[in-house]
Amino acid sequence: MTNLVSTPTQPVMPDMASAPTFAVISGEQVQQALDGREKQIVELVEATYRLHGAGDSVNPPSYFLRFPDRPTSRIIALPASIGGSVHVDGLKWISSFPGNVRAGLPRASAVLILNDPGTGYPFACLESSIISATRTAASAALAADWLSRSRPRPSRVGFFGTGLIARYIHTFLAGTGWTFDTIGVHDLAADSASGFCGYLRQSGTTAEVTVHDSAEDLIRVSDLVVFATVAGEPHVTDPSLFSHNPLVLHVSLRDLAPEVLMASANFVDDVEHCLKAGTSPHLTEQRTGNRDFLNGTLDDVMCGRAVPPTDRPVVFSPFGLGVLDLAVGKYVYDEAARAGNLRLIDNFFHDLRRYG
Repeated sequence: MTNLVSTPTQPVMPDMASAPTFAVISGEQVQQALDGREKQIVELVEATYRLHGAGDSVNPPSYFLRFPDRPTSRIIALPASIGGSVHVDGLKWISSFPGNVRAGLPRASAVLILNDPGTGYPFACLESSIISATRTAASAALAADWLSRSRPRPSRVGFFGTGLIARYIHTFLAGTGWTFDTIGVHDLAADSASGFCGYLRQSGTTAEVTVHDSAEDLIRVSDLVVFATVAGEPHVTDPSLFSHNPLVLHVSLRDLAPEVLMASANFVDDVEHCLKAGTSPHLTEQRTGNRDFLNGTLDDVMCGRAVPPTDRPVVFSPFGLGVLDLAVGKYVYDEAARAGNLRLIDNFFHDLRRYG
């Protein structure tokens, strides 16, 4: 049985009079807490990157659960801890099953567990596919802003891959003040491209929307290129496609061949996280035998330690950090608590008496 109760923004911790509580926050509640808050979430993501860059976080490697009988599918665990005003520990557990698409289901599903840093007790479980898409899109919008400050601001955006993440990225770009003269669209699935165009029309954009039959055409006419595919290995191999020096948000991480990255300025969210698991930066490191192709992290740019050049393509390859999920998840929890909408599970923790 669940109770819908009004509670303070911090979880109730055990003491002499009370037991720890556990809340379940649905996808609908997550959406309500985040809808229309693009600027606030981008600011939160920026603050979280700064905390991570300053060392006020613990973000160990992600753990991949793979299946010999289902090689295209995986489930990933992202444990993390973040300090500052967020001050929470937790874990995102996110699956990627590409076969879902054929059945009409989204490829990814996820939950987020929040733990109290004082006791270790989990105090909430949140539907997290929306949180994951939100933090990914907020990170992309933040990177687009900072990485374009030393170069002309892009006015022609191209989306390669038109699923949920692409939609969220466009929403966050628009919600943080970006406007475009043209929006290019390319996807191997025609129905996906058509659906994305329908979303763009509903979004109220005044940009001219064009569906491109080839990736090459899309890239050549875009000065901001967003890769949001499900590619498992590089499929864009020609560096000359980027000779006009666009800004590239390489969100899906495995689209670009090492030759493209070697001809570009490269920024990541976290070096150690990004250079593993067969990502394009990881393959480039293996090809070159070093990390000299990296220009720095997004935090380096925000702190003035690195400046994106204007005479080369600039590529941002974010691995996706668990601390971002925690920050956005704790924001959602606090919003639900303030609104009095936390659904607490009665007696979730059983037999709390240490000696019976």
